Amino acid sequence: MSNDAAGRQTRFTVLLAALVALGPLSVDGYLLGLPDLAGDLRAGAAATQLTLTACLAGLAIGQLIAGPLSDTYGRRRPLLAGLALYTIASALCAVAPDIRTLVGLRLVQGIGGAFGIVIANAMVRDRTSGTRTARLFSALTLITGLAPVFAPVLGGQLLRVTAWPGIFVSLAVLGAVMLAASAAGLPETRSASASASRRPLPAVFGQLLGDRVFTGYVLANGLVFAAMFAYISGSPFVLQEIHGLSPQQYSAVFALNAAGLVAAAQASGRLVARAGARLLLLAGLLGATAGGTTVLGAVLTRAPLSVLLIGLFVLVSSVGLVMPNAAAQALADHGGHAGSAAALLGFSQFVFGAALAPLAGAGGATDALPMGIIVAVLPALALLALGALTRPKPGEHTRGPTPQGPAGHRRPRRTATPVVRGSASATGDSTGAGARARWDRRRGSAGRLGRP
Repeated sequence: MSNDAAGRQTRFTVLLAALVALGPLSVDGYLLGLPDLAGDLRAGAAATQLTLTACLAGLAIGQLIAGPLSDTYGRRRPLLAGLALYTIASALCAVAPDIRTLVGLRLVQGIGGAFGIVIANAMVRDRTSGTRTARLFSALTLITGLAPVFAPVLGGQLLRVTAWPGIFVSLAVLGAVMLAASAAGLPETRSASASASRRPLPAVFGQLLGDRVFTGYVLANGLVFAAMFAYISGSPFVLQEIHGLSPQQYSAVFALNAAGLVAAAQASGRLVARAGARLLLLAGLLGATAGGTTVLGAVLTRAPLSVLLIGLFVLVSSVGLVMPNAAAQALADHGGHAGSAAALLGFSQFVFGAALAPLAGAGGATDALPMGIIVAVLPALALLALGALTRPKPGEHTRGPTPQGPAGHRRPRRTATPVVRGSASATGDSTGAGARARWDRRRGSAGRLGRP
């Protein structure tokens, strides 16, 4: 690859990473400003929390909108429209007069941010195949792991020089920068011929969900993501209230687990060419199941805190293997509807996370068992879904048009068909009856003589 081509690829990857980071930054960047926000807008704690829920709902719903639009009209126009919507909504959040208005604007902000996430994933599928797809998804997973950790830190630093509206102003500026950079630096990655499909949305989603292999990868990815979400929502109570960690100690544990996720994603990008995406995905699911089971065992047996921390580290680190490879596998055979496929993949993450993660806090500040059950059961269900839905049928070829396969599979070795002189394949004879008869006689003679 020439220096110029390498530079273009690097800029392409950086822009996609920034698009993926918009979602986590929008969700977590203002968390430390919630108390001041509640006071300024005269809102209770529950109403203030709705601003977080609204953004998450927007990120989920927006993906279902952005994916089909990008399949129909190409990637660039919906992306630029979504970024413009995000920028405007972020700016308006800074001047919201009351909590109800802010909740509505946060929903719109989430929808706009979702366009960046789903179209970035679709662009990966448009521009790459095979192990390159899994490698690029691994790079994007780094951002997925790092952004939630650093977003509150960045927000806290901004709060040292400004109030909570300043965070939304900063997000609006970031959205405007991303809009300009995408308009100047991101080409249209979907071919004109591929963009002609205008099938009804239910039909497209029905086709995708009717593919058991796609559904298996979506379930595996979504269930493991929900287990990580359960850890994020339940661990502050379990580690700080039950085990007595200070906020600084908890932050160190959280950062260490995030570092494990990042390291696993980096290892995935380097190993996928040799091991294959499916094998790495399986390793990630086994690791997540082992980590979740260790957490549950530590809770049930009242094991030392170190055992619980080891289980959490293994669980979260394994997500770095699961997410990029599940995404590469799920999108492998759906290049014609990559936007819609990426939308369902991302939507499942937020839906599973929002629906199942709150169960981890059912024990409140006194009982860690609900979190232990959730983080143990969900990865096991993900492993079961992978085995039950993505197992090839008898005689079914491994998926993929390339020798390595679009997601790291190897094609089964083909058995050469014997060509008999005088047969149709050799002479152009349309029947080849005589050749087939001679071949049958030879096989019969070989069998009588005990030859293989």
